[in-house]
Amino acid sequence: MVGGRGLGARTLRIYLPLSVCMIAMLFPFYWMAITSIKPNRELYNARIMPLIVHQPTLKHYYDLLTETNFLTWTYNTMLVAVVTTAVSVVIGTMMAYPLARLRFPGAAVIAIGVAATYLVPQPLLFIPMADIINRLDLGNTLSAVMLTYPTLLIPFCAWLLMGYFKSVPRELEEAARIDGASRLQAMVRVVLPLCVPGLLSAGIFAFTLAQNEFLYALIFLAKSEVRTVPVGAITELIRGDVFYWGQLMAAALLGSVPVALIYSFFVEYYVEGLTAGSVKS
Repeated sequence: MVGGRGLGARTLRIYLPLSVCMIAMLFPFYWMAITSIKPNRELYNARIMPLIVHQPTLKHYYDLLTETNFLTWTYNTMLVAVVTTAVSVVIGTMMAYPLARLRFPGAAVIAIGVAATYLVPQPLLFIPMADIINRLDLGNTLSAVMLTYPTLLIPFCAWLLMGYFKSVPRELEEAARIDGASRLQAMVRVVLPLCVPGLLSAGIFAFTLAQNEFLYALIFLAKSEVRTVPVGAITELIRGDVFYWGQLMAAALLGSVPVALIYSFFVEYYVEGLTAGSVKS
């Protein structure tokens, strides 16, 4: 009886809240999935239970892949996200390391400036950004968003990585310097391996933000051939007051697959990096 009470209390304290949170988080994906496989006669019939599919179909996926440039949008999105993430993580690392590990006048002011730059709203920046892109004649090219996305991602990566760099004991780096390593070698061989969780976190978040960015892509990418998934789906699957819900949900579901795969693939390395970093330190 004691064991049964303990199991019941554990269920109420842990499993019940976890189940509620899991249902709340997975429900949007379930709604997207069932909406994407519903025929139009079920989508617009209020008498049918909305959470059940009676006659599933893949017509919305077929129409999305054949009647729109969804595959091109996906390629553009992945290319832009990968390039901007790589650039942002590298430059963010180069910015965060001296602010966290070196002592020089004005370091604290610069660190606050980096955080403040990340907090500036996008609507305040897109007007000067648009002027720069027009002067460089980069409109309707992927280079336009590849140049503008890092302005948001680099401050975020630097701000996130500064905390990880500060957590590494200085004695390890000083020991490497005593053994003859340069400052760059000490950073690459000592500090960065211990900050793998931070690098992965910065990369994953930067990739997610770059993939889901909407404002700059909407302004700079007007042609269908160079659009990304968020902009292409909204602009071409919503025509006036007509919403193509089946194709919209199919595009949203397929667009979320790369991020889900990246998170599931890197979570093991993220935990391994946390464990290795704690053991080494």
